[in-house]
Amino acid sequence: MLGSAGSKSANLTDTRDLTHSAGSFVSRKIWLPKGLYDALPYFYLVAGLAAFLATLYIGNWLWVLPHYLLFSAACLHLGVLILRRRRRSPARREFTETDSG
Repeated sequence: MLGSAGSKSANLTDTRDLTHSAGSFVSRKIWLPKGLYDALPYFYLVAGLAAFLATLYIGNWLWVLPHYLLFSAACLHLGVLILRRRRRSPARREFTETDSG
């Protein structure tokens, strides 16, 4: 059964094509409707707050508690980060772009 598993060697171009196509799938841009795009940071904040409040009601399943806390922290962090970046003033945004470039 295992004797035929390693008999065919992978071609370098096949491997390169496979990793290239996988990379393009992961890094392609996603276009969201404007309403969904505007609501995304608030969704993250509500999901993080809901996960944090859900940890108060976990009684018997203590192994789930760290997962809820990690998810809560990640959602709250992303929500605040996105809101701060979107509310940054245009003058400051231009200053940081010209300063870094």
